Amino acid sequence: MSTLRIQGLSKTYTNGVKALNNVSLDIPTGLFGLLGPNGAGKSTLMRTIATLQEPDSGSITLGNTNVLTQKDEVRRALGYLPQEFGVYPKISAESLLNHLAVLKGITDKKQRKEIVSVLLHKTNLYEKRKKNLGGYSGGMKQRFGIAQALLANPKLIIVDEPTAGLDPAERNRFYNLLSELGENTVVILSTHIVDDVKELCTSMAIINHGEVLLTGNPHRLINEIDGKIYQKTIRKEELEDYHKDYDVIANKLLHGKPVIQILSEENPGDGFRPAQAGLEDVYFSQIFRA
Repeated sequence: MSTLRIQGLSKTYTNGVKALNNVSLDIPTGLFGLLGPNGAGKSTLMRTIATLQEPDSGSITLGNTNVLTQKDEVRRALGYLPQEFGVYPKISAESLLNHLAVLKGITDKKQRKEIVSVLLHKTNLYEKRKKNLGGYSGGMKQRFGIAQALLANPKLIIVDEPTAGLDPAERNRFYNLLSELGENTVVILSTHIVDDVKELCTSMAIINHGEVLLTGNPHRLINEIDGKIYQKTIRKEELEDYHKDYDVIANKLLHGKPVIQILSEENPGDGFRPAQAGLEDVYFSQIFRA
């Protein structure tokens, strides 16, 4: 079982944007959630691990393999589903998967046919294998993306924002597939959807402005703030004052009125009532404070 170890990783782009700032993470076998808003540095980190760009400093190892210097070895062990996964619309899933298998070095025709068939079954696409990819739904394309990512029996799988735009049924199918994969493989799920991480991942990190703010088991992190979340309905014009007086971690509109949630070690009174803690509260408590 390989561990992915990231130490002191930094990256600043030529326009001055600091995408990664001294990022260090140990990612074991299983599903690991990387949670953060758009622009937090998640995709930069994913592309760096996937050997698609160089960091300014730091190191990444997968088991005994140096990810930054042994790129060919890493690519052979990597399955990658980027955020924007393009497909050739006028070719069938079976034909394209067969072609990609050749590019992955699976040259034995019989072996390749068997692998392609197994992956199409695993991703529930076998019945539609002859259909052109242009006619696939968003969820089917994502499942095809996972099929191609699994071609070479990877030790490391990276999926970047995989459930954006999927309907609930497609998301559930995707969840089940990722959970199965995480039993024997390092799977990194990069997303801004909190529920994806809560449902799937045994460990996670929250990242913002290129920095790791928090790591741990999602349910343990929820337990740590349980009993410390309070909410109150207020008037819109009061919002600024509450931000000054309390540790406000979220505000939303309910029936047209602002409802704020705060983090407090003890009951603040003042009309606040206890609220059940969730992973969103963990997330916002870190993002709003950063």
